[in-house]
Amino acid sequence: MTDIAGNDLRRAMQMANPSLSRFDPLPRIITFDDFDRGFSGWTQLVGNYEEDLDSMLPGYAQHLSPMLSTLPHWDAGSHGSFDGSYALKIATRPKRGAQNVAIKRLTFRHAGPIRIEAYVTFKPEASELKLSEADVRSFGFLYDLQVGDGAGDGGQRVMPHMRFLNALDGEHIQRWQFKPQTTSFKPIGHDDKTVSHYHLAPEGWVDLPGGEQRLCYNEIPTKVNWTYLCLDFDLATMQCTGFRCNDRVFDVSTYEPIRIPAMKNLWCMLNLGFFAETDTDKRAFLYVDSVCLSGDF
Repeated sequence: MTDIAGNDLRRAMQMANPSLSRFDPLPRIITFDDFDRGFSGWTQLVGNYEEDLDSMLPGYAQHLSPMLSTLPHWDAGSHGSFDGSYALKIATRPKRGAQNVAIKRLTFRHAGPIRIEAYVTFKPEASELKLSEADVRSFGFLYDLQVGDGAGDGGQRVMPHMRFLNALDGEHIQRWQFKPQTTSFKPIGHDDKTVSHYHLAPEGWVDLPGGEQRLCYNEIPTKVNWTYLCLDFDLATMQCTGFRCNDRVFDVSTYEPIRIPAMKNLWCMLNLGFFAETDTDKRAFLYVDSVCLSGDF
């Protein structure tokens, strides 16, 4: 079978599958997670610790485990997910500025193009009879990547982050941002084996050019609408190559991920993460219906 015929057959099979046809994957699907089938390896982002859990940085200590949710609400029962019953729910603590992160930990077998696609929706906890459209500060997603061990001492750990800054201090902003720098490293424990840094700290976010976008946020605090996200990245060059949200394609020519020296035990790392942040003393929720990670290899 020729490559063209093979590509046509693969595309036809994807289009015939309702769960996959809503995505635009690269030729090889690495993982497809529909949370009607369970957690699929997504878990809490636990910070590094050694000897004592209290050695964990405060940013990580606030994190909680993700949940499987039917999106219940008080006025009409359960909303359900995009095309089933369950979505992955990432919920913050009810404290202004609190964050939570869910992560899936993989490794890669080829340094080529990758694409993450997802359908998500965000809401604050519906604890008041008002819209509360500025109660979620932000939500977003990230890669955490490291080159293979063949790179030697010159290798890098690269952490592409993208967030939708929905609101800040009550002001409704609605803008996409990226993060080119992390916080300083801190030693963990006494054996010189573990360090930690909180890469989702509020400092250092940069506006994506033309990144203003008004997302669908329905008229009462319990209604949700699903949003499509897609981020392209090249593991060979460690550069972002594309980003889109719903009908918008954004300029990523100035996008720069966090870059730090390779760490001694994270070779070929390919981690995926989603996060939420609240702007008020109520919980913020990010729901993820499904995630497709694909590659061109």
